[in-house]
Amino acid sequence: MTTLLSPPGPAVALVPLGCYLAGLACVHLRRRPLAVSGMLDAVLLAAGISGLAVAGPLALLVPGTSPWTWPVLAFLCGLGVAVAVLVSRPRLVVYNITVEQFRPVVAEVVASLDPGARWAGESAALPGRGFQLHIEGNGPLRTVSVVNVGERSSAEGWGEFTRRLRRALRGLRVRRSPWGVLFAGLGGGLLAAAAWVAVWPPAAAPAATTPVPAVPPASPPTSRPQPLSGAPHASARRSHGA
Repeated sequence: MTTLLSPPGPAVALVPLGCYLAGLACVHLRRRPLAVSGMLDAVLLAAGISGLAVAGPLALLVPGTSPWTWPVLAFLCGLGVAVAVLVSRPRLVVYNITVEQFRPVVAEVVASLDPGARWAGESAALPGRGFQLHIEGNGPLRTVSVVNVGERSSAEGWGEFTRRLRRALRGLRVRRSPWGVLFAGLGGGLLAAAAWVAVWPPAAAPAATTPVPAVPPASPPTSRPQPLSGAPHASARRSHGA
């Protein structure tokens, strides 16, 4: 039980991010875009950086050595992610597509859903369905999202729009993104580093050695007292005088 609740090592910290980047590589190397909900996108991103967060900032905030410290911190982090997802606006995130490719598809779905829709730049208002949307692009990353920006939007209208948009994106073919190779290299490198650290940990336990008994220091040799100079001559003079 204590082993399972102990703080994670460096290998465990690198595995979630490596898996997340490997998943992004698979998505960007496809010939079709992939649409996921904003909630799922946020959860996957939080799971990808969870290892670094636990091994980095959260490790500095550990209040004690209790075995329940890390489960409580993990629960608080999950609760924070859930609150952030619930308060954010509904969105649909589409990977491996540009804004130029995405906008005609959205315009076609909007026209079929509400003929009276009005466009203003990258935003559209659908009064017949009771919601408004806005297209956001991440530039060269080939990731686009469509956000529900209405203050009082209809959940039924937004749900129907996302379903039709998913079906329209399934029939769209795009080129493979060059970011897929980069994500694959980074993800594979992190997973290889995690495997290396797991097999050869950086701090190995020192080998046990036989204690060597302490030897007391040798005492310096004592010198015999030498007779004073002139003592034999004095005794000899006393013997002759007698």
